[in-house]
Amino acid sequence: MIRRIVKRIKAILLELDNMILRYVGYIPSHYIRRFFYRIQGMKIGRGSTLHMGAVFYDASKISIGQDTIIGEDAVLDGRDKLVIGDHVDIASEVMIYNAEHDINDESFKAATAPVKIGDYVFIGPRAIILPGVKIGRGAVVGAGAVVTRDVGEFEIVGGVPAKVIGERKIKNPTYKLGRAAWFR
Repeated sequence: MIRRIVKRIKAILLELDNMILRYVGYIPSHYIRRFFYRIQGMKIGRGSTLHMGAVFYDASKISIGQDTIIGEDAVLDGRDKLVIGDHVDIASEVMIYNAEHDINDESFKAATAPVKIGDYVFIGPRAIILPGVKIGRGAVVGAGAVVTRDVGEFEIVGGVPAKVIGERKIKNPTYKLGRAAWFR
């Protein structure tokens, strides 16, 4: 009985944290937002920017590398480990999940698996990354793709479910993504 009460209290506190971070996501200064995200335990590398409206599920398990941009209204799931590399460009409204329901379980229980995104990856608008996926260095995920399996280095994937549709020609990227806009 006490264990269930403690579990419920932890769930309520996590939901409160998620709600507060959702409101913080609309503060029109990435410096202030980044400050609050770090207080909640998110690791954010130097020069990285999280644009307005981002949604988080348990920010404490999310790690973002250096010079990475997270677009407007992105969803980052931290219910299991989420690691995003350096110089990654995640476009607007991308959803990255590492938890889902087991549809074959009688109790419809949650199942989690970590997600890892390598350096110099580009994820196009409204793409969805599902639990357990690894996206290799330099890969490109096309707009609207649903990624259900690992993506190799420098592969270009698109579609539902995402399939390899090409290969990125640049094999040794060194670019920087630049500064964040002041009020995004």
